[in-house]
Amino acid sequence: MLEGRKTLTRYTIEEEHRHPGASGEFSGLLNSLATAIKIISNQVNKGALVGALGNAGGDSASVNVQGEVQKKLDVMSNEVMLQENQWNGHLSGMASEEMDGVYTIPEHCRRGKYLLVFDPLDGSSNIDVNLTVGTIFSILRAPNPGKDASLEDFLQPGTQQVCAGLALYGPSTMLVLTTGDGVDGFTLDRDIGAFILTHPRMRIPNDAHEFAINASNERFWEAPVKRYVAECLAGKTGPRAKDFNMRWVASLVAETFRILTRGGIFMYPKDSKDATRPGRLRLMYEANPISFLIEQAGGASTTGRERVMEITPTDLHQRVPLIFGSKHEVERLAGYHADYANGKEPDTFDSPLFSTRSLFRTQ
Repeated sequence: MLEGRKTLTRYTIEEEHRHPGASGEFSGLLNSLATAIKIISNQVNKGALVGALGNAGGDSASVNVQGEVQKKLDVMSNEVMLQENQWNGHLSGMASEEMDGVYTIPEHCRRGKYLLVFDPLDGSSNIDVNLTVGTIFSILRAPNPGKDASLEDFLQPGTQQVCAGLALYGPSTMLVLTTGDGVDGFTLDRDIGAFILTHPRMRIPNDAHEFAINASNERFWEAPVKRYVAECLAGKTGPRAKDFNMRWVASLVAETFRILTRGGIFMYPKDSKDATRPGRLRLMYEANPISFLIEQAGGASTTGRERVMEITPTDLHQRVPLIFGSKHEVERLAGYHADYANGKEPDTFDSPLFSTRSLFRTQ
């Protein structure tokens, strides 16, 4: 029974009707994206049954522009995103984590007024162990609609995003998106092949009792991050006077959805592990769309030093630190970065609590 249930198609049409003069192009683009996500979900769901697991290229593993080993599903997901979105006439160009430069729309296809950037399969290192993976995407307006997009066309700050979203391929397939007016979540009903609105107006609580960080990098963290984590670990006996739980899935889409549903803070901060990289996550197709979703749900997103969505990109694959989640927790950690930069609390940063307490030991 569909009575009382809103499909993604109905949702996009109703949203379009709220904007007089809308051409229908945006709704068409979202429908193409939804189709691509359904196809990827089907392949992820079948996994080994269709030979989709393992590295692309077999023993001589294929490596993408990021220097990362590609999984078979990385390559397949990227191809699906390109093929399902290039023909609709709504895009003037695309860019992906798996490609070095801008993807030019084929000659026989009409150019449109939007740009699409995406991570076709986030968390793909988890594929072979059957953990949640997903797709992340961001839609921008094309500065030169109807013409082939250039690299410079894509280098827009996150504040210019028209839409951002993510898909999760987990126990159920979900699509979460924002067009700048809140965040809504849809669940794929496989019986009818449609996304149904199941999580309307998602909101992140301001306070939290969970934090997510890769603890193996502890020795590389900056002092503000060490301070924040130490306070969380101190629990009720520490300065926060409450206990925290730690989470780490190593899947950005899964971490984001957990925070969207119950709050928390995610940290992939700047560290000293690799001096050539100021951060680990890609600004254009990871940090910006995730930040847009988080802010629209009432949360906050920062590098620790600045708002993520205000950064003007200089490269398609630019990396940044990323800290996001419940507003009060993110603001606290950003405040610690500011204090440390201004030299306001040297005694606090060097105190026994923060210099000796670790995730795994107390000396």
